[in-house]
Amino acid sequence: MTPDRRIRVGIDVGGTFTDAVAVDAVALTLVGQVKVPTSHHHEDGVAHGIVEALEQLLAKVDRTAGDVVFLAHGTTQATNALLEGDVATVGLIGIGDGPGAVITRRLAAFGKLELTPGKRLPLVYAHVADPSAEAEVRAAVERVRAEGAEVLVATEPFGVDRPEGEQAVLDVARPTGLPLAAAHEITSMYGLHKRTRTAVVNAAILPRMLATADLVDASITKAGVTAPLMVMRCDGGVMSLDEMRRRPLLTILSGPAAGVAGALMQERVSEGVFLETGGTSTDISVVRRGKVAVRHATILGKTSYLSALDVRTVGVGGGSMVRVSRGQVAGVGPRSAHIAGLPYACFASLEELRDARVAMVRPMAGDPEDYVVLDAAGGRFAVTMTCAANALGRVGEEDFARSDQEVARAALAPLAATLGTDVAGAARSVLDAGTEQVKSVVDAMIRDYRLDRDTALLVGGGGGAAAVTPHLAASAGLEGRIARHSEVISPIGVALALVREQVERIVPGATQEQILAVRAEAERAVVAQGAAADGVEVEVTVDPQTNTVRAVATGATELRTQDRAHRADADERLRAAATSLKTLETRVRTLAGTDAYTVYGTEVRRRLRADRHPVRVVDADGVVRLGAADARVETMTVEGSGEALAALVRDATSYGDGGVRAPAVRLLVGGRIADLSGVLEPEALLALARAELRPRGAGEPVVAVVESRT
Repeated sequence: MTPDRRIRVGIDVGGTFTDAVAVDAVALTLVGQVKVPTSHHHEDGVAHGIVEALEQLLAKVDRTAGDVVFLAHGTTQATNALLEGDVATVGLIGIGDGPGAVITRRLAAFGKLELTPGKRLPLVYAHVADPSAEAEVRAAVERVRAEGAEVLVATEPFGVDRPEGEQAVLDVARPTGLPLAAAHEITSMYGLHKRTRTAVVNAAILPRMLATADLVDASITKAGVTAPLMVMRCDGGVMSLDEMRRRPLLTILSGPAAGVAGALMQERVSEGVFLETGGTSTDISVVRRGKVAVRHATILGKTSYLSALDVRTVGVGGGSMVRVSRGQVAGVGPRSAHIAGLPYACFASLEELRDARVAMVRPMAGDPEDYVVLDAAGGRFAVTMTCAANALGRVGEEDFARSDQEVARAALAPLAATLGTDVAGAARSVLDAGTEQVKSVVDAMIRDYRLDRDTALLVGGGGGAAAVTPHLAASAGLEGRIARHSEVISPIGVALALVREQVERIVPGATQEQILAVRAEAERAVVAQGAAADGVEVEVTVDPQTNTVRAVATGATELRTQDRAHRADADERLRAAATSLKTLETRVRTLAGTDAYTVYGTEVRRRLRADRHPVRVVDADGVVRLGAADARVETMTVEGSGEALAALVRDATSYGDGGVRAPAVRLLVGGRIADLSGVLEPEALLALARAELRPRGAGEPVVAVVESRT
């Protein structure tokens, strides 16, 4: 039998290096990886580095372009364009008469948005009262072109509900050949000011991103790859190249999103915090109920309608330098050995560290003179978080940041003498000081997203992961681990990411039909971008306070079936559930199961309140995929689910001053967990359940996990 040679390729374009990985398309395991310098200054820009990385990767893993079934790349180009002020001049055409004209004309103030100190967003504005008056529109288009516009945006109050005016302006402008965008096409959320600002920033980076997209597309095609090229989004998914051409703003902030996508897919994290640690900083993000946590991003100091990964950055990384004051560790960072231009002491040799003594330096002008360095026979070295982690034996043998423990201990010895303690004590002091800053953010995110600390997992990625995650997990009392191949977790995330689309609508008093329409729109969008229709999952949230209906659809570009050598047996799955439930295995019962999942539960007796029934859903690999603090579990068939679910929802719905609150419902069917917990209205919840189960066979088993809301 011919071995399956198909691979998924993920390429992550960083500021310094472009990393590429090949992942087995069936087993989803890493096959090989390469690193090339990012080609910022090549005539083809970063596209050249992407193709070079692909060619080297295929040669290294002995594959051809025909073996590539999925190819995606993540890029910092959009982020860098805004940070560096390298954007196009936007021609904004406002529409409206009467009072609407006053509101729209104020949008010309977007030209005051500051990109970098002293550099503002280049914007020219023109106004039309009647978008159907072609001569007036044509004059406005020519006016902004004469003032240097390289891309055009049309916007009108209530353009979400009545897009005809914006579309009419674009129709007149189309013969100019300039890139065009209507504000309602970029986001369908209400709020003229925020919607237009999001569209304008998107337009500012559009020409540069279009040029890169065309170069990459042509180069990949020339290389013989027939798989569609996908691009990493800022919310942890990927989108088609055509979609990126329309909304390049979705690639901004996508760097951290690639890492958390890798943790989500490779490490199969259901509930936890992902820490991506580099040399200087740690990006912290959340996975909740098997999904990345996103929120509307802040761009150029203002909130936008761009849904991006909720990532919080702390200035502590593997290379962060130690600060000492009054005989004790006063802090770690924000300066790193990289910024100071110094090598890590733990990567020196014992001979180079001979006669080492502690000195205090000011790494950069304006810094306090309390950063520790070692002046030794081999020169000057920085004492870092990585040095402390290696001295304590916290860095795994195969880890990217591994050093000789004897050398690391020698590096900490002069510091220990300064602090009046032993090497282990000095190393712990360094790691305590460094992880304290990270811990405060992790604790805040656990609170913000109401993660269950019993099931929350800390996963470390990035080259500096071992300097932060193991010590933090121990001090915080949480389970922690370093992701496999942590140094390339971002390109792995790109290779494994699912096609994703989010549709948001403001629909006051949304009916079942309107909610289902938003769901269907999101599902169609990911299928149109190449996702296999049979595997699309859609999560719907209805926020009654803001009248927002949100549908997030995800799907793979091909139906991926994993052929893993290991499947957890019944004892392993039971053990995983008991560990997560923090109880004895003898107190855990099997409540239900499908081919893909087993549901376990226990009982927590309470004297003055009703007993609780915690539940854990464990997959075939022995990974806890879902946890519920107090839930009811029922098994039914698709055919009988209508009446059974209606009864369950009716019994668990609560009523109070806050209105009707349907229970949080998750359905286990086939290999999927359909999360319906974002809907509070019982009838809408049941309508979504019917939509989820409609394609399934009548006799197929369904397990419902139902949590009442208090």
